[in-house]
Amino acid sequence: MNKRINNAINKGESIGAKVPDWVKDAVIYEVNVRQYTSEGTFKAFEEHLPRLRDLGVDILWFMPIHPISKEKRAGTLGSYYAVQNYRAVNPEFGTMDDFKSLVKKAHEMGFKILLDLVANHTGWDSEWIKNKTWYQTNNNGEILSPTAQGTTWHDVAQLNYDHPDMCAAMIRAMKFWMEEVDIDGYRADYAGGVPVEFWEKARNELDKIKQVYMLAEDNRFYELLDGAFHSNYGWELNHIMRDIAKGEKGARDVKDYVLKVGRLYPTGTYPMHWTTNHDDNSWEGTTSELFGKAEKTMAVLTFTLPGIPLIYSGQEAGLDKRLEFFEKDEISWDDLTMQPFYKELIYLKKENSALWNGIDGGETNFLETSDERILMFERITEKNRVIVMANLSQNHVSTTVNDDSLAGSYQLYFDHSSCLLSKQHSFDFAPWSYCILIQNNKEV
Repeated sequence: MNKRINNAINKGESIGAKVPDWVKDAVIYEVNVRQYTSEGTFKAFEEHLPRLRDLGVDILWFMPIHPISKEKRAGTLGSYYAVQNYRAVNPEFGTMDDFKSLVKKAHEMGFKILLDLVANHTGWDSEWIKNKTWYQTNNNGEILSPTAQGTTWHDVAQLNYDHPDMCAAMIRAMKFWMEEVDIDGYRADYAGGVPVEFWEKARNELDKIKQVYMLAEDNRFYELLDGAFHSNYGWELNHIMRDIAKGEKGARDVKDYVLKVGRLYPTGTYPMHWTTNHDDNSWEGTTSELFGKAEKTMAVLTFTLPGIPLIYSGQEAGLDKRLEFFEKDEISWDDLTMQPFYKELIYLKKENSALWNGIDGGETNFLETSDERILMFERITEKNRVIVMANLSQNHVSTTVNDDSLAGSYQLYFDHSSCLLSKQHSFDFAPWSYCILIQNNKEV
């Protein structure tokens, strides 16, 4: 029998914050209200809720919905992330009552709602700017713009988390949306720019209202996952997948990444995985540009490797352009041929407990094949086994797997047929092809 590599994910000693039960098999959908419809409003987006319910997504993450600062504005409409008022809605999108109505209807349909919180900085005409001590300043007393990873964001001003009144005001703003609108959690923009102590205090305060789900835009500070956030960003896998599509990396790199997650993440926490989001699409390329013919293969990995998957606005419509970030640039919904593909992936995840998120999901074992271009792994719970095989190359590949435990009958997902594996089995894979085998109600 070939050697198995058990990644032991989520088996570490550190215990992360308890995740709400409704996240266990959830899929996140990122909503770009401005570009979603010709109107670019809450009411217009609301018309898409039945389609999204049919798609099967659970959590709607709204990019910042707040008024955008006009001073030092980038472009015509400005960046969503240059917030003018944390407790109001962007009039471009509608009214507060419009948003409350949207949230209420979404909840009635079974969705959960995340707001994008920009806690590291505000716009330059924020209502807070009069409190100069609430911001970081230079030796001349001038308020500073933040610098993140060598990039200065000139349209925003850096907040000062050494000031207790500012911290208290930020927590009040977070509580406002839970108490007044009944949201279910936050995606925290540039979470690593804000002290861990603040996030942990905020989580404690929010959980007094109801248990929230917290997603950190970060993959550097794992202490954020100890008591503040449940998930962070799986940037590393995203870039590995891009490199695989270019022929520069392969199955071994995916294995190493998952092993790393198992070592570094507190028990119960996990990364979010995606093939595109608002930043990737606007600044780095469409999924076609980034992955080419490997696009569906990489999407399969985001839904089957340990972690919570993300779908971005328009992805199910084969979004084939880079959306303008500071201007109006409507998504076309004329072609929904990708929706069935993502619907099947979501159904696959929900119907197989082995693929659920965090400790609710199954153990992950990587299986050796005779060709390193083939990635093969299994996810296992007590009564459910999912085996994923993918050709991570642009070549036709034949491979053999020797493993006594694999022998048995399986359902072949996507093809909706059955197949029988022997102890030694040979496979032929077309370029970038994949297959998923499911075994239920059997001790595995």
